[in-house]
Amino acid sequence: MTSSSPRPLSWFEIFRLGLVQASFGAIVVLMTSTLNRVMIVELALLAMLPGALVGLHYAVQISRPRWGHGSDAGGRRTPWIIGGMAVLAIAGVLAVLATAWTATNPIAGIALAVLAYGLIGGGVGAAGTSLLALLATDVAPERRAPASALTWIMMIAGFVITTATVGNLLEPFTMRQLVIVCSSVCVIAFMISVIAVWGVERKRSEAVDAKGDATPTTPFMEALKDAWADTRARRFTIFVFVAMMAYSASDLILEPFAGLVFGLEVGPSTTLASMQQSGVLLGMIAVAVLGNRFGSDEGGFGRRQTWVVGGCVGSTLALISLSVASLVGPGFPLEIAVFALGLATGGFAVAAIGAMMGLAAADGGGREGVRIGLWGAAQAIAFGLGGFFGAAAIDVARAIFADAAPAFAIVFAIDAGLFLLAAHLALRVDAPDRAAVSAPSTKPSSEPLVESPS
Repeated sequence: MTSSSPRPLSWFEIFRLGLVQASFGAIVVLMTSTLNRVMIVELALLAMLPGALVGLHYAVQISRPRWGHGSDAGGRRTPWIIGGMAVLAIAGVLAVLATAWTATNPIAGIALAVLAYGLIGGGVGAAGTSLLALLATDVAPERRAPASALTWIMMIAGFVITTATVGNLLEPFTMRQLVIVCSSVCVIAFMISVIAVWGVERKRSEAVDAKGDATPTTPFMEALKDAWADTRARRFTIFVFVAMMAYSASDLILEPFAGLVFGLEVGPSTTLASMQQSGVLLGMIAVAVLGNRFGSDEGGFGRRQTWVVGGCVGSTLALISLSVASLVGPGFPLEIAVFALGLATGGFAVAAIGAMMGLAAADGGGREGVRIGLWGAAQAIAFGLGGFFGAAAIDVARAIFADAAPAFAIVFAIDAGLFLLAAHLALRVDAPDRAAVSAPSTKPSSEPLVESPS
């Protein structure tokens, strides 16, 4: 398989792939929000149970490099996307059935839920990794930033539309209604994704077949070692891990923070979360529109580095303001700080995805899926650990200070430090490799030593 398409994807085809992103987002959001609430409130289960299930779905995604390698070796991404979506849809139905079953047979229901959430992680890993690899190889370089923004905006739109629609259909609530509505969403999402992706990749694969060009079969572990041995790929992996830890650490504590420190009720705190998501969307759109106007794209990272670093620094400042808000309390312009955090993280997220696609296309050499999978695995693990760290750190800090305000102030400050570290790591992605620069020269000693750029 060639590393790029002879005919880059059109905007309509990119939009179609965005529908796939929205579809698996629609299934995942039901599993992580609606079923999470039903288990805790309606079934009165310990909150740690759905938390562990969500953590399991992230843990399984450590397999993302393997799925990416499969799509590299097979020469086509579409079967992996459709197969992953099929597993995800089936797992979504199983998760809903497991939740309903738990009401009458807790042990059997929880056992089925463990299986279902494990399959959800596998489905997301296979479909999501292959979808990003397809975008990386088949989208023209100048379109990568807006394309990544479009697909992520569509995923968030899938979150919003799904939760709003399901919320209305679940009134009045019954377990039977939960099974019918959520299972229907899974089936519809799968059908939409199949229709959306069908035929998008056809012209590229036909051109490859006509040339007789194919990616040499490389054992998975060898391909993974090669990716990790690449300095830029390794540095970017570490950056993704730290940045996504910071990104997710504040997610689960913002609404409790608004309630415990500012005394907001459920309605106003939900509105605050909506303001944050509005900022995320605006940040994504801003990077999509302005992303190609500054800097250079040489080497696959280029101008994306400016936006990634800017987003990390902006997130740092927003989190510092939230740390100050924790100590000031009511009267602090909380809405502005939360909106600013969403704006910065939204811009950072899209720029990072664009950089991921650019680096995979520039350095992948027919192994884009493995690299995308490596970075996706780092992101998934960081999301799981970040959410746990944020919540656990609040518990520990509150136990020490016996007051919510300084506890949140410390956690937000630590999170700000993580984003600042992520900004530093982003600046290091394209820095010269010290090992290569300091290697002994083979030139005669009479000649001056000149460091070759990397």
